[in-house]
Amino acid sequence: MTLLRVENLAIDLVRDGHRHRLVHDASFSVERGETLAVVGESGSGKSLSALAVIGLISEGLEVAGGTIHFDGRDLSALDAEEMRGLRGSDIAMIFQEPMTSLNPVRSIGAQLTEGMRLKLGLSRREARERAVGLLTEVGISDPEARLLQYPHQISGGMRQRVMIAIALACQPKLILADEPTTALDVTIQGQILELIARLCKEHGVGLVLITHNLGIVARYSQNVCVMYGGRVVETAPAAELYVHPLHPYTRGLLASVPRLSQARGTGLVPIEGAPPDPMEVIPGCRFHPRCPMATEECSAKVPVARHAGAHMVACWNAELAEPEMA
Repeated sequence: MTLLRVENLAIDLVRDGHRHRLVHDASFSVERGETLAVVGESGSGKSLSALAVIGLISEGLEVAGGTIHFDGRDLSALDAEEMRGLRGSDIAMIFQEPMTSLNPVRSIGAQLTEGMRLKLGLSRREARERAVGLLTEVGISDPEARLLQYPHQISGGMRQRVMIAIALACQPKLILADEPTTALDVTIQGQILELIARLCKEHGVGLVLITHNLGIVARYSQNVCVMYGGRVVETAPAAELYVHPLHPYTRGLLASVPRLSQARGTGLVPIEGAPPDPMEVIPGCRFHPRCPMATEECSAKVPVARHAGAHMVACWNAELAEPEMA
């Protein structure tokens, strides 16, 4: 059974009586125990779509269309109190920067046990014992001492591990991880991704991994959803996408990632231009101003998503894509 299904999600910014579409008809799904990577540049709508799922979009933003079904329930039909009941228990989120997500004036232990006492009804002692076990599980040494410390007293990598422990604390069915390694150095990024993927697999938790770096998710995700300019442009199994990307934007992302198979001295190929302003109205395909394959049709009509083998791709010229990445 599908755990999360988002269909034709539209999100508007409402300002001074005017509406600006930020996310256009986004669709993706996650099965139980599956990891879906949502990839794209800043401003592509990745984080906004995840925040809409958990009901945390900012004031002035509005879900203007589409449906979000989680575990058989239509989330759009739930009121604010029912959504609060889901957050932290059935659906948890790991935010991008743990230093701004953790409360600086509360101890690690207080923040880790609060949800367990509220959502699971555990006693103070039971919650503390579970907290020690979770910190051990996420690889934090001397967990009892860490419970007494404050966020500023531990490293960035350790803070992110605490965030993972908090996300797992109430035994969620789904975790949304929004750029969970952005603030960490490269040597720690792989450890954190490995940890999140392993724990989700062991606990049977669905995971949506949001990132701008297509190169770091190959080994951690089963499926990949590529977003650009507020639209989903391609979805496919990870193994298939990396070998045979169809959308020019996906190919551009992969071409800009270093590969061990590349010959020495071979340079990376950047995507020319810059991502569009989310407020900018662009006729046709939003990628066409930067696309080397663009035709007149691309600038005139929005491409319709269609099946191409295991892929779902929104591009008029996808069949012209190279058959295989080097």
